[in-house]
Amino acid sequence: MFPRPIQKSSPAAQWLYAVALPIALIVWLFPLLGVALTSLRPASDLAQGNYFGMPSGIAWENYVYIFTETPIGQYMINSLWVTIPTVIGAVGLSLMTGFALAVYGFRANILVFFMFVAGNFVPFQILMVPVRDMTLQLGMYDTWYGLALFHIAFNTGFCTLFMRNFIKALPFELIEAARVEGVSEWRIFWYIVLPLMRPAIAALSVLVFTFIWNDFFWATVLTQGVDSQPITAGLSSLNGQWIAQWHLVSAGSILAALPPVVMFFLMQKHFIAGLTLGAVK
Repeated sequence: MFPRPIQKSSPAAQWLYAVALPIALIVWLFPLLGVALTSLRPASDLAQGNYFGMPSGIAWENYVYIFTETPIGQYMINSLWVTIPTVIGAVGLSLMTGFALAVYGFRANILVFFMFVAGNFVPFQILMVPVRDMTLQLGMYDTWYGLALFHIAFNTGFCTLFMRNFIKALPFELIEAARVEGVSEWRIFWYIVLPLMRPAIAALSVLVFTFIWNDFFWATVLTQGVDSQPITAGLSSLNGQWIAQWHLVSAGSILAALPPVVMFFLMQKHFIAGLTLGAVK
């Protein structure tokens, strides 16, 4: 049922694993290394067609330029304004809905849970026109809070499914014992369930943060100005009118990728614990 540890495999399998792992790692990292190399490439190299060779020099000024001559700082602030409220809203709502679906046995429980699950299978592309029209009618088009509210609504279904399964795996005897002692449902949720959910909260927060920070589709559909566009949509503005400034776009892409990476490494311990919670008894 579970994969066999590589140490217990045959010598041939261990040799194949030792050879395939670095190859797969290089293939996976090759695009990122290419973007990092281009971000340090002088503009003259690109003008001369040197796209894939070694750069003629190290142009650290590309990173200085995008901060001093472009609004990339504002784009990153916009991304924070969108991502942080989305993480708090989606995770907070899913904790309460997940608790209700996991603990209470009302008749409509299965139907409500099915609706949350079914919502995850709706292709978000087909929602582009109605969502854009709705934000226009509500006066929230081209605003960071309109984009954040949409992400909260769209991600709560997945987060609820995630939280419900974690809460379902917790020992129900703790909740029953608290009820016997006369503890209210709100205090059971706040003082018993919530502390046990910290690894799951950390894991889900990292996932949602990464999803929303890297979103490009809805960032381009629901925003269009410097005051509201996230970093993923704002990177396209680093191109000139007549020439593609790939060295600046690459430098901006590297900077845009740093916050999710930093958050993952800061929350790595809790993230792994959250993903493996309930895997073993």
